[in-house]
Amino acid sequence: MAMFQRSLVRIAHRGGACLAPENTLAAFRNALTMPVDMIELDVQLSRDGQIVVFHDATVERLTDGEGNLLDLDFAYLRSLNTAAHFPGGWPQTEQMPTLREVLALARNRMKVCIEIKFSERDGEFGRYPRIAELVAREVQAAKMVDRVLIISFDWVALSRLRRLMPGVVTGALVSEQVWPMADDPGLVKLCKQITLAGCNWVHLDRELYTPEVLSIVHQNGFKLGLWTVDDLKDLRQLAAYGVDSLTTDRPDLFAQI
Repeated sequence: MAMFQRSLVRIAHRGGACLAPENTLAAFRNALTMPVDMIELDVQLSRDGQIVVFHDATVERLTDGEGNLLDLDFAYLRSLNTAAHFPGGWPQTEQMPTLREVLALARNRMKVCIEIKFSERDGEFGRYPRIAELVAREVQAAKMVDRVLIISFDWVALSRLRRLMPGVVTGALVSEQVWPMADDPGLVKLCKQITLAGCNWVHLDRELYTPEVLSIVHQNGFKLGLWTVDDLKDLRQLAAYGVDSLTTDRPDLFAQI
């Protein structure tokens, strides 16, 4: 069984989405002032192949624009205000950042957790062309291979990243959609698939957490991270259980753990 550090890795989800407009430089700058170890962000591609930091497949929920990222060029995405619908309002306009900009902000200051997203249209998921290669290029250019954790539901992309950047740390995202509860006692198949993908971490929807899962994940040589935990009581309890990382929209709460 692999040895695990007992220290908790504290991750600011999308920079701390309850405290500042998610996935913006404003959120990431704010997170740099918090008691956190990593900022987490989502990456996708514009129609013309630029890596943008944005969570949704469409822009309506967060911006003053409309459309699917698959159809939108970088210049249009940069013209949008990604703080347009922040609850309670936000004092200034925030541009959609690039991965390069966030890495430059975090370099020598904080580690970065990068989630590679699937594209999505009308409920159909796809893989952005060459996204693994483009992410690898940006991380290598920033000299941050040893300062990132790359996570995704796309385990094929994670496997490719391991070939492109030997030694990079990766994590398999696991939600209810890929959870094998009924037909996989002991999570044997799941852990085998994650091993084949070369991952170091399992990042699990906190709703699926049990102490048994933590034990099995550790026995198989992985670290276990949970998302997204925004309640102080839950953060304290899960930290006490010995999970390896917690991801939250309220990174200010880590000061009370």
